Amino acid sequence: MPRKVKPGKKFKLKTHKATAKRFRLTGSGTLVRTKGGKSHLRRRTSKRTKALFTEMIPVQGKKIIQRIHRLAPYLEKTD
Repeated sequence: MPRKVKPGKKFKLKTHKATAKRFRLTGSGTLVRTKGGKSHLRRRTSKRTKALFTEMIPVQGKKIIQRIHRLAPYLEKTD
């Protein structure tokens, strides 16, 4: 039996938790992402390359940004 929705109220959307952990919004509203390959098999990697893994990269592409906002609609700005 379908649930009754109260008039004038919207549905709550579920956040895709993996997306919420991988992406952040900056103070200016730019969507940034972490780099992959940080977790294991890094012994042979140079120190310079490992240091480059720490930076966050801005997400490019209008459709990709729309998809991320759809998966995580309640992303908040971080400091």
